[in-house]
Amino acid sequence: MKLQKKNVLAALKTITAPGAGENMVDSGAVTNVLVFGDEVIVDITINNPTLQARKKTEVDILKTIHDKVYDKAQVKVNLKVDAPAKEEKVEIKGKAIPGIKNIVAIASGKGGVGKSTVTSNIAVTLSKMGFKVGVLDADIYGPSVPIMFDVANERPLSVNIDGKSKMKPIENYGVKVLSIGFFTKPNQAVVWRGPMAAKALNQMIFDAAWGELDFLLLDLPPGTGDIHLSIMQSLPITGAVVVSTPQTVALADAKKGVAMFQQESINVPVLGIVENMAYFTPAELPENKYYIFGKEGAKYLAEDLGVRLLGEIPIEQSIREAGDAGRPAALQENTATMQAFEALTKNVVEETVRRNESLPATEAIKITTMAGCAAVKK
Repeated sequence: MKLQKKNVLAALKTITAPGAGENMVDSGAVTNVLVFGDEVIVDITINNPTLQARKKTEVDILKTIHDKVYDKAQVKVNLKVDAPAKEEKVEIKGKAIPGIKNIVAIASGKGGVGKSTVTSNIAVTLSKMGFKVGVLDADIYGPSVPIMFDVANERPLSVNIDGKSKMKPIENYGVKVLSIGFFTKPNQAVVWRGPMAAKALNQMIFDAAWGELDFLLLDLPPGTGDIHLSIMQSLPITGAVVVSTPQTVALADAKKGVAMFQQESINVPVLGIVENMAYFTPAELPENKYYIFGKEGAKYLAEDLGVRLLGEIPIEQSIREAGDAGRPAALQENTATMQAFEALTKNVVEETVRRNESLPATEAIKITTMAGCAAVKK
C-alpha cells in the first residue's frame, strides 16, 4: 500500500491534542507531515507540558495512523511543547493598615552600610521618646533584625482579631517586630523568587496584629528591586530614609536609592539621608576624628539632591557589639552614641511632621515639631 500525506492528515483530523478545542490539524498543532514509502514523520506542538499529555498525544497519533491509514506504517512523532510561561501573580493590597499613622521605609543603595543597625536604633529611640513603634524586617534574603532585638529564638503566636487569625509581632524594648527570620532556621537560606518573597511580605504586613502604632519602620533590602516595588505597591509610605557611608561607591548607590523613591511612578517623599560610619574617634583621643571612609560625602550628596542630612553616626565598636548582643546601642544612657541616634531620630520625626503638614496621603502624626524636640530632650 502506498501511503499518502492527505490520508494521514485526514486521520489526524479525527483526534484532538490535550487541552485544544479543535482537531490536531485545524488547531495548528500538527506543523508538518512527511511520508517516505512506509515511513510517516509527524511534527506536532502541544501546549500541555505534562508527561501524561505528551505520552497520550504520541499514542493517539500512532494508533490513529495504524487503524485508519496503514497498520504497518513506521510512524515517528516529533513532539514539541510550547507552553506559555506561567506568571505567578501576587495580589498586592494597596491600602493603609488601620491604626498605623506613619510608615517610614529605611533603605540603602548597597549592602553593608548599616541600614538594619540604623533602623533598630531609630526604633528604640522612638520608643524611649514615647511613641508606639513597630519594625517590619523586609530584608527577606538577609534578615538581621531578630538578632539585633535579641529575639532570634522567638516565634510569633496566632491571635484572634475580629474573628480573623493574625500574627502577633514579637516585642522587645517597647518595639513590635516581625521578620521572615522568625520562620526560618538560622542556617537556612531563603531561596525564593520575587513573587514568593512578595507574598510572604504581604502576609507579614496585612496578616499581623500591629495594633496602634505611631511609626512602622520598614527595614528594606539593599538595592532597588522586586521587594521595593512590592512594598511601594502594598502600602502608602509616609517617607523614606536612605542610609549610606561617606564612601564614593556607597554614595553612588545611595543616589540611585533616592532616585528610586523620587520616580514619578513611585513618588515617595525622601525624608533625608543618614551618614553611617561617618568618622572614628579613639577612646584615648576623644577630640580626634578620623574619616576612614571619606569626609562628609553624604552631606554633599544631600545638598546636591535637595534633601536633608538627618544625622552622622560614628564608627564605634560599641555599636557593633550592641547589635550582636541584641541590645541596640541607643539604649546605652549618656553616651555619645545615644546622643547621635537621638539627634538622628529627632530629625526623622521633624521631617515626618513637616511632610505630613505639607503633603497629602497618610494621616499626620498627632505631634508638633516642638513636641518632638522636647521629647528627645527628655
